[in-house]
Amino acid sequence: MTPRDASDANDNRWSDLDRPPLNATALRKALVRDGSLWSGIEVVARTGSTNSDLVALATEGKAAEGTVLVAEEQNAGRGRLDRQWTAPARSGLFFSVLLKPAGIPVERWGWLPLLTGVAVATGLSRAAGVDTALKWPNDLLVTVDGAERKTGGILAERAGADAVVVGIGINVTLREDELPVPGAGSLALAGATTTDRDTVLRAVLRSLEQWYERWSGAGGDPVASGLQETYAAGCATLGRVVRAELPGGRSISGEAVAVDGDGRLVLATEDGVQEPVGAGDIVHLRAG
Repeated sequence: MTPRDASDANDNRWSDLDRPPLNATALRKALVRDGSLWSGIEVVARTGSTNSDLVALATEGKAAEGTVLVAEEQNAGRGRLDRQWTAPARSGLFFSVLLKPAGIPVERWGWLPLLTGVAVATGLSRAAGVDTALKWPNDLLVTVDGAERKTGGILAERAGADAVVVGIGINVTLREDELPVPGAGSLALAGATTTDRDTVLRAVLRSLEQWYERWSGAGGDPVASGLQETYAAGCATLGRVVRAELPGGRSISGEAVAVDGDGRLVLATEDGVQEPVGAGDIVHLRAG
């Protein structure tokens, strides 16, 4: 399968001069090299979901580890809990990567979305000077006019028995009148020093490669790799009173006190119980 839209050839790639297209050739030259995690980078004008496309390619054996699929526009992008992710063409970075954590115990694969969050936050700080906080388990937060705003998200999906596709969406140049919901933000609104998407994407992928190799080299151990400590240091959820909306309609509230060795959020409830949450939607209620 080829994740392209039949109307690509008719697109005016420069219809918005503030949002030039990505330079796929330059990205490959900068990132795809001997010894690198990244084995190939493809940029398409439009697709439904880069995650869905890459999962399909991986399942069919048509994509190697380190494949990166980037879309200038997604019309069926998904976040956690099947939430839609939409944005104007070339206003953000919408991409997925294929990872094959061979030799890493499957029970540690749950750290991959958290690892990706750390890597993205590091890359955004380096490239754009934006302080990015992490909302457990997969949201990227920036500060706009003194308020926390969601500027990105991460979605990890299994692809067969040996692979994981991690999708990343980052709002880069979205203007206030383009935000999909009041709590959304963008790098531009957060005062980024650059909104050059080529620069930002290179920084994020380099950071992701560094963290993935560090974690893999430690056998997926979140402590030995420094991942657990680094994630906790950048997690805006810790120290907050939150409500966890769990699968099946149940919810619990409490102070988020830790991220445990399995990547679960630990809540201290009013009953004096520390309850780990492995999956769910987290609502920040107030600062701790």
